[in-house]
Amino acid sequence: MAKYKSFYTLNSLLPFSIMDRYLTRELLPTFLFGVGAFASIGVTIDAMFELVRKIVESGLPVGIAVQVFVLRLPEFIVLAFPMSTLLATLMTYSRLSSESELIALRGCGVSVYRMVLTAVMLSLVVTGMTFVFNEHLAPASKYQASQILDKALKSEQPSIVKQQNIFYPEYQKVKQEDGKGQKKILNRLFYADEFDGKQMKGLTIIDRSTEGLSQIIVSESGEWNPSQNLWDFYNGTIYLVAPDRSYRNILRFEHQQVKLPRTALDLAQKSRDYGEMNIAQSLEQLEIERLGGDEPKIRKLEVRIQQKIALPFVCVVFGLVGAAMGTIPQRTGRGTSFGISVIVIFTYYILYFITGALAQAGIFSTIVGAWLPNFLGLGIGTFLLMRVAQR
Repeated sequence: MAKYKSFYTLNSLLPFSIMDRYLTRELLPTFLFGVGAFASIGVTIDAMFELVRKIVESGLPVGIAVQVFVLRLPEFIVLAFPMSTLLATLMTYSRLSSESELIALRGCGVSVYRMVLTAVMLSLVVTGMTFVFNEHLAPASKYQASQILDKALKSEQPSIVKQQNIFYPEYQKVKQEDGKGQKKILNRLFYADEFDGKQMKGLTIIDRSTEGLSQIIVSESGEWNPSQNLWDFYNGTIYLVAPDRSYRNILRFEHQQVKLPRTALDLAQKSRDYGEMNIAQSLEQLEIERLGGDEPKIRKLEVRIQQKIALPFVCVVFGLVGAAMGTIPQRTGRGTSFGISVIVIFTYYILYFITGALAQAGIFSTIVGAWLPNFLGLGIGTFLLMRVAQR
């Protein structure tokens, strides 16, 4: 017996021991079940009912609806990964605890920390999977689904204008007269009545970027010239304003090329919401928003970027919390474990949305708003684990 105990203890301390393989075999089926269950529930509630309504009311073809439904799945699989990690660790370790298998392991000299290490390592693997899905698959598939759905619903409405009232202010920071700080002043203002996907129409541009000279451009239409990297304006007038606010010159034109940034066009062409962009695309969009100086949009995008980075690590948090709660000596069934999982998930995401909103409001920093739920979860999981280890 002593020889067996020492052999079992030695194996349990190896990088991937018999105990790790056993726990992995117990965790994986529940994890896969959770992914299927949570993803199915999410996509059914969020996508299926809406697609059925569009089939009935808008005549959406069933084939297109099925295609959109499949393309929306990666988005919900990403959300299901953390929840399934919590469900798998909590149910597996609770069952092992209720059947006294964890007590037997501790009797063989295996610490609680070593038993939970298996769950944490598997959670790290799921974290990597979540990052790959969230960065490469989910945004692209969601965007493709939106494009397919829009094309199908607008196929009978070819003359729809993509955007109206494009308003883009660009600011610059200059030193205050007392030299003690900086102030933000308007550098350029770009306005267009509408954008049809190719041309801007009803343009009014105020350009104050050249020191000692301002110009006001009023044009019937304009489009970006990619070969020359400038704007082509048609049928308009340019008013040149002197520093003393008097008109210096008035130029009427049928066609005029003006070297201005294409940022306003980038904003007008942007057809992806936050959930349809990966981190790299979000960072590119952030640079565009910073040029515009719209602080609420900038703040919101900064928070979303941090949340995209923080989301995959929720798997580690849930893996630790689930394993720690499961190792507590108790006799709970699968229904109880599932109920506890739902409560923990619900509590976490309420905190996630609250801290994110506080970060957007400027009460928290963007990093604190995105990562605070993770840090609190790690703290709670570590505390529970230490309490169990002391028993």
